[in-house]
Amino acid sequence: MTQTIAPRVRILVLLLLAVTGALLAGAAPASAHAALTGSDPGQGAVVDTAPTQVSLTFSEQIAVSDDAVRVLDPKGKRVDKGTPANPGGTTYTVRLLSGLPDGTYTVAYQVVSADSHPVAGAFTFSIGAPSETSVSASAQASDDGLVGRLYGIGRYVSYAGFVVLAGGAAFVLACWERGAGVRAVQRLVVSGWLTLTAATLALLLLRGSYTTSGAVGDVFDLSLLGDVLQTKTGAALVSRLLLLAAAALFIAVLFGAYDKREAEEKRDLTFGLAIGGTVVAAGLAASWAMSEHASQGLQPGVAMPVDVLHLLAVAAWLGGLTTLLVALYRAPADTPVDQDAVQRFSRLAFGSVVALAVTGVYQSWRQLGSWSALTDTRYGQLLLAKIGLVVVMVAVASISRRWTARLAEAPAPAVLEEEKEKQPAGAGKATEAGKGESGAGKGGDTRAAQLARQQAAMENARQKRLRDADPNRFGLRRSVLAEAGIAVVLLAVTTVLTQTEPGRTEQEAAAAASASSSPSASTGQGTGAVTLNMPFDTGGENGRGVVTIDLDPARVGDNDMHVYVEGPDGQAFDIPEVKVAFTLSAKDIGPLPVVPDHITTGHWSASGVQIPMTGDWKVEVTVRTSDIDQVTVSKNAKIG
Repeated sequence: MTQTIAPRVRILVLLLLAVTGALLAGAAPASAHAALTGSDPGQGAVVDTAPTQVSLTFSEQIAVSDDAVRVLDPKGKRVDKGTPANPGGTTYTVRLLSGLPDGTYTVAYQVVSADSHPVAGAFTFSIGAPSETSVSASAQASDDGLVGRLYGIGRYVSYAGFVVLAGGAAFVLACWERGAGVRAVQRLVVSGWLTLTAATLALLLLRGSYTTSGAVGDVFDLSLLGDVLQTKTGAALVSRLLLLAAAALFIAVLFGAYDKREAEEKRDLTFGLAIGGTVVAAGLAASWAMSEHASQGLQPGVAMPVDVLHLLAVAAWLGGLTTLLVALYRAPADTPVDQDAVQRFSRLAFGSVVALAVTGVYQSWRQLGSWSALTDTRYGQLLLAKIGLVVVMVAVASISRRWTARLAEAPAPAVLEEEKEKQPAGAGKATEAGKGESGAGKGGDTRAAQLARQQAAMENARQKRLRDADPNRFGLRRSVLAEAGIAVVLLAVTTVLTQTEPGRTEQEAAAAASASSSPSASTGQGTGAVTLNMPFDTGGENGRGVVTIDLDPARVGDNDMHVYVEGPDGQAFDIPEVKVAFTLSAKDIGPLPVVPDHITTGHWSASGVQIPMTGDWKVEVTVRTSDIDQVTVSKNAKIG
């Protein structure tokens, strides 16, 4: 049986690593929980005179540093001055240098949302008229690189450590008191403590680089560490370390004095350990609740206690399940986990699932806000995956409950009696004889000790065979192993879920962006791509054809433009040069030139074509078919 256990454990570990890697690799590049909902000047706007400041409005409070907001001129030179200010609410402003010339300016921001996640982005506005710029209007978040991946792994490991630590201790106190003396269970709980402590220290060191530069070299920057300690997340991590010191004392008592007490004394100590352990576990769970999703948004006063209860239920269920798995496979033959302990854990797990369902419904409503967010946002899609995994896990748990019932009802199988009869009649006597001869001299003592160890190993192996021969216990082991495998995936999905922008925030940000880039309903502007077909004739040889302009999405801001040239026969052909210009005569804007890049025969393209405002735009296309033959054709298009 032992030979079949090792491959299963290896498979479980490989599954853990594979799922963790896949989910962390598939996470969105910027796992932001605050979103830019407005700006002044607006994204893509063209203003007549240079503004004195730029203001940014976010969906929630953010933390800003001296370089959190940068404004760059067309050549990439900074034109902002001073530290960003917060005049009130969620709006932040940065002052600009006076006398700025006309052209396109880029606003790049890198801040930290109130629920601890870095947020980065960029947009452009223009003074007078748009111009060429050497600055890319895209920003790479600090959590995109190696530091971001390490931070994500640290978060997963810290959750896993908490689940094993709190759930393992709860299993011993509430379900299986004899487990306090089982070495495998002791190692599991202590490993959970060590894992959570190491992960917390790593997160504290990585935090400064994670929210600023993202550079590996900044991980050990003491000035950044000092800044982190002054933030809410830094305080939460330090609090977690202090609580882990209290947890170490709890573990020492649980596996030391508690294990050595008599049954009557244990009852009194159990009550004290249960109260103290619950307080420490709740404090550890609160270190997440006070600095992440629950601390921001709707009803934080209700959401944080609910989040603590949710985490405790997860630990009791998944951590207890892990401890049960270890007990079923690794507990010594003379201290097997009994059916009463399994039944008690079954009741504890059922209560945990009920608590998870109630708190999960509230958290889902709070983070999603609408049914559409359940399918249209990444947060909602991950939540559906998590719900599916919970359903599957509960279904497997029901199978474990049936095996538990059979284990309690079934008599000892005949094979147990057969194994007992195979025990050598003189085994016990030989052991006693070996002990009695231990004083017969140094050589005799060595032989007696070897004989005693051999007899003990044989007896332990026999008892394990007896235990493993029980088909009900074997079935319970397999079903619990399946539950643990699903729990690994479930914990990974939950970790990614905590790093993903809530569906409510994502939809609000999308609506705000749409409102800022789309015309009002009263303008009657349409939406979608614009296609313009313009015949041309340059007068020279092969100078006739049709040029087609596709502009998508034909709205204010960035657009993709494609130019197609076809001959009278409808076949695509190349010409030496094609240029496009946009003019809004009503506002005296333009012409704004665009020179597309040649893609393939008869096809040119340009991306990031800036349309600064809505209106009836004149689109002019200059077509040159030879060194001296060219013509300019035009059409008007409603662009919103």
